[in-house]
Formats: sequence, structure tokens, C-alpha cells
Amino acid sequence: MRFLMTPVGSSGDHHPFIGIGQRLRARGHDVVVLTAAPFEEMVVGAGLEFRLTVSREEYDRVTKDPELWHPRKGLGLVMREVGRWLRVAYDLVADAYQPGTVLIGHGLSLSTRLFEDKHHVPAATLQLAPSVFHSEFAPPSFTPGADLSRWPRWVKRVMWWAVDRFFIDPTIAPTLNQFRRDLGLPAVRDVMRDWIHSPRRVIGLFPEWFGPPQPDWPKALRLTSFPLYDESDRQTQLAPDLQRFLSDGTPPILFTPGSANQQADAFFREAIGAVTQLGRRALLLTQYPSQLPTLPAGVHHERYVPFSAVLPQCAAFVHHGGIGSLAQGLAAGIPQLTMPMGFDQPDNATRLARLGVGRWVLPGDFNAAHVAAALGALIDDRGVSDACARWSRQLKQEHALDRTCDLLERVA
Repeated sequence: MRFLMTPVGSSGDHHPFIGIGQRLRARGHDVVVLTAAPFEEMVVGAGLEFRLTVSREEYDRVTKDPELWHPRKGLGLVMREVGRWLRVAYDLVADAYQPGTVLIGHGLSLSTRLFEDKHHVPAATLQLAPSVFHSEFAPPSFTPGADLSRWPRWVKRVMWWAVDRFFIDPTIAPTLNQFRRDLGLPAVRDVMRDWIHSPRRVIGLFPEWFGPPQPDWPKALRLTSFPLYDESDRQTQLAPDLQRFLSDGTPPILFTPGSANQQADAFFREAIGAVTQLGRRALLLTQYPSQLPTLPAGVHHERYVPFSAVLPQCAAFVHHGGIGSLAQGLAAGIPQLTMPMGFDQPDNATRLARLGVGRWVLPGDFNAAHVAAALGALIDDRGVSDACARWSRQLKQEHALDRTCDLLERVA
């Protein structure tokens, strides 16, 4: 079989697709990945065929925009960009498609859904986090810790109507529906609630114990688990200076604000202040080292290192709350402190806290004192340590890649 994958987003969005694609290839299938230039090396290194969507410059333009990390404006920015490239992306899918191909789309790969609608081809949507699913039973947390499950259902129904009508649909529905008319397709509404999910198959790449299914989630949905791919198979040995750092003292605390974050100067400044207060060491990960201040003794920087290779050697993990990062933290069995900004991050932070493995600090409170206090409480709590060990054991038994590939093969 031939599979055409269309991931959208940062490294955390791409790693699951690449891991699944590599496993499909190992099963004898052809796999093509249609994505942005910064991910070419990742795709080719995994033995998959790469096809270009947007340039490195265009990707860099979006990730430099401060609105991307705003709790309310971020999603609007992303949806406008998706709409801006919709026709080009659709043509690229059409160029890459061959009869018999199975489409595997990201939730924001609207061009893939359009092609599926127009040509009635076999397809599946991969959804990485539970927050994407609207529910009148247990809605996701829009702010960390919020629990709307006890609200009356009619209130939640009105809330979702307002979110779709006044926030989401205005950013994408006019552009989408104009193109649909040009393709001879009827208009759609409630784009994020209903239409983005393939009616043939939706696969949630998270386990039930992290995101329990709700009665009003899509009928085509099946949950597998976190795929946990992070290029560790290609990068099996850590750089010598990093290995020396890890070996020469107590386990460090790993800090990263997300692979695409170019607005993290304050994050790293306060991170260094926090570990100084705690008397601990730190490992800082960012592809944009211009954000870093002068590093004191006991603090080390790397542009990139596979989480699975380094997190088991760390005392704790501080990050933005992205789904790929937290999954690796769960697998490593270490406490997690998040600074959720937008997208799925507030809901993810809430779910980590419910599992007993994490806390959060809001961006406005992310200073050395707050971070040091939260980390100290996490690291010293025996209950947190026990919960981390429990979920790490559970996650390692779930075989997410093979379960996901089984479902994708059935789509054909």
C-alpha cells in the first residue's frame, strides 16, 4: 500500500507521523510525507519520501510571530495561515496522490480533508491531543485546572456554539467554503467541531487513561496511545560534552519552551534563576540560542537531543505542555512542570496534574521564585514519584505504533 502523510506544526506534531510512517514502511508500505522544509532531514533520515510544502523562510516567519504564543490569538493566527495556503496545499496533495493511496492527515491539514471530500478516497485523521474534541460531557480545560464537566449540558452547548460561531469559524470558514464552492462542494460550518475529523477513521494518539472517551466524541474515533517517536533510533549516542555534563553531577532539570518557540528569553532567564535558588543543575534545549543569557556553571545548552535519550537521566522536566513533550516525560517517569500558553497546553497541564505527575505555572507567574517552589514540591513528593513510575510502566506496555498501523491498514 501507499500512504500519503500531511503533518502540520512543530516537531511535536511531526514526530508521531514520522514514527508511524517508519513503522508502516517496515511493514512493506510506501510512505510519502508532505510537509515544510525544516522537517526534510527528519523525514529523509527516517527512510521516508519527502515532498515540500512551505519553505524554511515561511515557517520561520510564522514561528517568529509573537501572536503564536498568545492564549487567545495563537489559534486564530494558525487558522489564518492554514487558510492562506489552502489552495496551494490542496494542489500539492493532488500532485502527490496516486490511485490506491491512503491519506493520513493532521487535524489542521484541511487540504487533506478537502481532497478526501472531493474524491472520496480512503483517509484517516490523526488527532494528537484530547483537547481537539468538543464535548458536552467533559470539555477540555481552556485554562489550567478548569473543570467544566459539572456545568449543565445546555450551558456547555451554548459555550461551544459561541466558540464556533464567533471565534473559530470566522477565521477559516469563509476561505474554506469559497474553495469548496469552486470545487463543487457544499459549504460547511462548525469546522473544528465536526468537519476536521475524517468520517472514515479518526485515531487519537493518546491513551484512554489520559483522555477518557466521551459519548459525543466522533463515532469513527479509536484511541491507541502516545507513539513516543523522537529520532532516538538515529541519534543513539549523545554528544561527548553533553554526556560529560550528565555524568559529572546530580541529575539536571531539563527546560524547553517548545521546539518552535522563538519568544522564550524570559523562560530561560527565570529557569536559570530557579535552579540557582534550588542549588540544582539545568539542561536547556532550544534551536534558537540567541534567546539564552550567559550560562553559569552547572547549566548546559543543546540545540536538540532526543527526549527519550536524556529525560531518564534528569530530575524533572519543565516545558510548555505540548503533547509530544509530556508523553516523553511520562515515559521517562519524571515529574513535570508546565508553563501552558495556548492550543492544547492548558488542557494537557490539567490532565498531568490529575495523573499526579505534574504542576503548572502560568506564563505571567513564571518567575524564578514560583518555578523553584513548584519544582521543589514536585521533586520532594513521594506520591508524585510513585505516580510517575506507575504511568511510565503503563505507557511502555501499550504498543501505540503497531496499534495505529493496524488501524491505518484497515482504512485501505
